Amino acid sequence: MPEGRITPGDEHEPSDYEGTFYAQVGGRETFRKLTESFYDSVAEDLEFRAMYPEQDLRPAAMRLQLFLEQYWGGPKTYSERRGHPRLRMRHHPYTINSHNRDVWLKHMRFAVDSLGLPPLQEETLWDYFDRAAHSLVNAPDQ
Repeated sequence: MPEGRITPGDEHEPSDYEGTFYAQVGGRETFRKLTESFYDSVAEDLEFRAMYPEQDLRPAAMRLQLFLEQYWGGPKTYSERRGHPRLRMRHHPYTINSHNRDVWLKHMRFAVDSLGLPPLQEETLWDYFDRAAHSLVNAPDQ
């Protein structure tokens, strides 16, 4: 199965996730919109876009979407396909200094804002992204 696609068998009943943050924010559709907005923004930033080795950003978008769905209480498709997330290990090959972290956060801020979530949900989501981005810094500033 191609990594960059959600197939019909990947669909789950929304009631399976009742009470989770995933369900509260709108489930798969919300995370699809988030990752689409994020990668559309990244694609327009030629300097930052160079950090992404794949010519087609769709596989990266799908991996992020599946990861976020799982993290927030949705389907476990990410782990079924890729195993444990191991974020630090997966990001280790890339130079992530404070500049790259801040540019990533700028693009993610755009994506989060595009969702129009209620304030508490937006703050919860943003707090996670901010903490995660800071935790992935692996290189000193030059």
